[in-house]
Amino acid sequence: MRAILCDVGPRDGLQNEPETLAPALRAELVNRLAAAGLPRIEAVSFVRDDRVPRMAGAEEVAASIARSEGTEYSGLVNVTFGATEGFNRANGNMGLADAVGNAEAIVTAADAYPRSVTISVSFGCPFEGAVDPGRVAELAERFAGRAEVVLADTIGVATPRAVSSLIERTRADGFHGHNTRNTGYANCLAALEAGATVLDASVGGLGGCPYAPRATGNVATEDLVYLLDGEGIETGVDLDALIDVSQWLEGLLGRRLEGYVYRTR
Repeated sequence: MRAILCDVGPRDGLQNEPETLAPALRAELVNRLAAAGLPRIEAVSFVRDDRVPRMAGAEEVAASIARSEGTEYSGLVNVTFGATEGFNRANGNMGLADAVGNAEAIVTAADAYPRSVTISVSFGCPFEGAVDPGRVAELAERFAGRAEVVLADTIGVATPRAVSSLIERTRADGFHGHNTRNTGYANCLAALEAGATVLDASVGGLGGCPYAPRATGNVATEDLVYLLDGEGIETGVDLDALIDVSQWLEGLLGRRLEGYVYRTR
């Protein structure tokens, strides 16, 4: 079995940090992750600087990346929406119908490019609580065959059985997990076993959602690589090189990161 890992640290991770890193440093983080063999990196988010100041200068970051053969770089262009009305209004200042409509317009306009649609709060919403799996299935069906579909456990409430069930029902391509309640890594394995091939993770376990109260960090990429390596699941990622990235990032941010594996060396 092989898993395709997408490191979302430069975007989803850094957007939740208290300080804003200069575009040159963010580009260097992307380059270091690519050198470690990450097949996918979510490098930037093209959003309003006043709404998400940590992502300011996205164009400069993108222009400064030293493109590495074998790595796919992506930028978030609002093809992420939540499965609930409340989350979409908090995250994008629009209702569910409008958010989905915008995503469909972007997917159609970007027909010549690889497209990935993430359905946030697929397993639980900070404003509305439990989410109806049927609603998530309906949303996933609208994009099936037109874009890669990723289910996100934005606030880290999912458990392996729920992940397996929803991945199988929606035939989603990927899973984006948070480790808020220490179930993130088990959920990633469950997603793979249920048929997903893409897993999002964040170097050092950075991340969270500015619009989801008490949503803590993403699954740490190096911890996930260690787990998958041990389970015989290929990733193509150099774990030692990835640990070096987390150690460099720890020094840059001046604090201990949420991941564990990088501390063991």
